[in-house]
Amino acid sequence: MSRVCAICGKGPSVGNIVVRKGSPKYKGGIGLHTTGITKRRFLPNLQTVRVADDKGNVKRMRVCARCIKNGKVKKG
Repeated sequence: MSRVCAICGKGPSVGNIVVRKGSPKYKGGIGLHTTGITKRRFLPNLQTVRVADDKGNVKRMRVCARCIKNGKVKKG
C-alpha cells in the first residue's frame, strides 16, 4: 500500500536527524558540534476512511488528516 493521500497526493518527504555534542556557548561551553547526520523520512498522517461519492457509493480511501479537517472528504 502506498503512503500517498488519495485527495491531495501528499507523500513522504525527507529530512535529517542531526546529532550534536557539547554544551552551548550561552551556558558557558565551547559550542555545539555536529557529530552525525542521518537521513530520515517524514510520513503523512494517513487515515483509512469510508468516503461517499456523488452517487452515494461508498469506498475506502487513504486520506491525510489535513484533507479530513478541511472537509475535502464526505464521509459515508
